[in-house]
Formats: sequence, C-alpha cells, structure tokens
Amino acid sequence: MATIAAMSSRGQIVLPIAIRKKLNLGEGSQFLVVTDNENILLKPVKEPSLNEFYSLIEQAQKTAQQLGLTEEDINNEIKAMRAEKRK
Repeated sequence: MATIAAMSSRGQIVLPIAIRKKLNLGEGSQFLVVTDNENILLKPVKEPSLNEFYSLIEQAQKTAQQLGLTEEDINNEIKAMRAEKRK
C-alpha cells in the first residue's frame, strides 16, 4: 500500500486511515523512527502479549545458560550499564 502524506509546519504527518485501520493504530500509538539519510521507516512499537513475553524470557534464559552466564553476571552488567548511562 502506498500513499502520499504532507508534513505540517510542526513536522506532523497524518497516517491515512486505511493504514491506521490495517495496522490497528490509534491515538497514542508509538513508533520507532529509522533513517538511512534518504528514507524514513516508521515501525509501530507494540507491547508483547503475555505469551510472547514469557517466550522472550525463556529464550533469554536459554541463551544465558548456553553462554554460562550466572544471575550475578547479569546483575553486574546491568549495574555497569546504569553507571555508564549516568555519566
């Protein structure tokens, strides 16, 4: 599906209703905005379902186990990343 949309003086673009309906987007929908300096990609960001969330946790646990990571290793890495973010 392709369409043309105009940008307002405030940088706002209205997504056509057909696209909003097809992707089930409503007020407050969030998007990841990516550019390669020529194109712009809007990717809707949606919360995973509870089943998807548990599946992601299970995958993360399996990966950590395969890599030999302990809970302490992960906690230390989180602390280091938070400290780095504060700088």
